[in-house]
Amino acid sequence: MMLTPVAQAAELVVYSARAESLIKPIFERYERERGIKIRYLTDKEAPLIERLRAEGRNTPADLLLTVDAGNLWQAAELGLLRPLQSATLAANIPEHLRDPEGRWYGLSVRARTIVYARDRVQPSDLDSYAALADGRWRGRLCLRTSKKVYNQSLVAMMIAELGMARTEQIVRGWVANLAAPPFASDNEVMDAIVARRCDVGIVNTYYFGRLLREKPELELALFWPDQGENGRGVHVNVSGAGVTRHAKHPQAAQALLEWLSAGPAQHMFAALNLEYPANPDVPPDPAVAAWGSFRQNPINVAQAGALQAEAVKLMDRVGYR
Repeated sequence: MMLTPVAQAAELVVYSARAESLIKPIFERYERERGIKIRYLTDKEAPLIERLRAEGRNTPADLLLTVDAGNLWQAAELGLLRPLQSATLAANIPEHLRDPEGRWYGLSVRARTIVYARDRVQPSDLDSYAALADGRWRGRLCLRTSKKVYNQSLVAMMIAELGMARTEQIVRGWVANLAAPPFASDNEVMDAIVARRCDVGIVNTYYFGRLLREKPELELALFWPDQGENGRGVHVNVSGAGVTRHAKHPQAAQALLEWLSAGPAQHMFAALNLEYPANPDVPPDPAVAAWGSFRQNPINVAQAGALQAEAVKLMDRVGYR
């Protein structure tokens, strides 16, 4: 069966777990530049993946756009995404931010790092994710619930790098140091630090950026852990996309994905949510750049999905709820 040429694809359909406000301006720009209409459906990641699976060959979706490498990994393992051969994507997206089999590619980077109270913690007091398990942080740590995929991915990637026993020791220490039961959101973690219920936490940087926009006088700051000579680097995750297995316009969908991986599209994709471009040649938004530079952990983010089930079991064992 002959594939539809890019020029003849009048319309593409995208299933997106990113909010409409974060994708609409980007798709509108693509429509202006390429003359291809983009229809999109937004929902949470799990319902979108289930919908794609239920629709099978009858799906109208050409592209799946979602958050967290764990979700992208799951979609790929369910056979919902097709592997791509693209020199453009290989050049634009670093190896650790894409599927080893080319089924999905990161488009923006979200760092999950340490946030602290500037009036009660000095940067010199901080070091690594593991150090938050030290006794000095007893009653001073706040965390988001283990039910959120962002923390599941963090722990999964720690397992991949440190092994099960060491990761369990660290997470057990976190639980022992909690100042309050885990919160439902990163925003609540930061609110608790501001309210002096705790002094440090772990959050995605874009939540910090959003709060800082609302409250420029915010007495919180970010710390980049594991940056020393022997440090592993900051834990990063991605939002990203892949062409669906049964895309009606696979070439056109690949062209859209390639466009999203470069130039102005990369800047827009990241800046709209105060994230980092996945393409290292594209600078972050000035507001994001103001937080300082850091070295990313180079472990492939696909591990966030591959070891997610083990991470959930570990967190349950140590009482991290």
